[in-house]
Amino acid sequence: MKRTVVGVILIAGLAQLVAAPAQAAPETNPVTALRAALICGKGVNIVSTAKVDHGRGLYYTLNLDGMVGFGPQGEIASDTSQRMQFSKTAMSGLKKLGMAEDAALEETPLRVISSGYDDYVSGPRFADALPQGTSWVRYSGTDLPASNPLLEVLEPATLKTLLAHRTSWRGGVVKGTIKADKLVKVSDSFASRFRGYSWSKPVSTISYTLRLSTAGLVERVTAKGVLHHWKGSVLRVEADTRYSAWGRQVTVALPLEGEVLDQEQLEGKVPYQVPGAWN
Repeated sequence: MKRTVVGVILIAGLAQLVAAPAQAAPETNPVTALRAALICGKGVNIVSTAKVDHGRGLYYTLNLDGMVGFGPQGEIASDTSQRMQFSKTAMSGLKKLGMAEDAALEETPLRVISSGYDDYVSGPRFADALPQGTSWVRYSGTDLPASNPLLEVLEPATLKTLLAHRTSWRGGVVKGTIKADKLVKVSDSFASRFRGYSWSKPVSTISYTLRLSTAGLVERVTAKGVLHHWKGSVLRVEADTRYSAWGRQVTVALPLEGEVLDQEQLEGKVPYQVPGAWN
């Protein structure tokens, strides 16, 4: 199940990049540091925010915090709390369409536990749909949620590509710009959400800043994307994710089977796709 939601280098900056050896990579390569951190039973804490803007005052904000558990290839599980909020203009428009109740439910908090290809979702929006004794809805065949909707730096291939497209690297701060058609080729996470924004003209672009620890691990990523859909719509996304406690012990406990019902068992009563922030 696919998840939904969702530059030009200055000559002076380019000249500075070429001329200044101080921008060379640190002693610990960030991709090497990331691969070394991908150990079963270990993980990282994340706190992330995003704004998804459709223009004309129609936008919503997303907040996510929790933990991500690793395997040798990357993320294999997560446990997060999520919250969405519509702008006043967006909420007003939804009310005019008779969707005020649905919008209010969208804004209620969610807890999402992901493992493998299953997501377990719980929150007030499911209270009327679930029978007594159950509190979780299982969505099967899902992608793992991203720590950042635009740039999933927990993917080694994505991090490597972002480093390659840098425009500057001073100390532990990396800045750059990347085209969406380049990113979609290396990032499964980005492709899952924004494939339709990757081959349009004008070309979609994402600018970013990575802040690295002395060990070479990403402590923060901020990104701004102007995404052009092939059908003509434009989406502006701003995202900011902080990473802490790298290497912490992580245990993602799944809900008890008796507390869970599958989405198919509740068809028509719960959303078809996983609700929540950039799921």
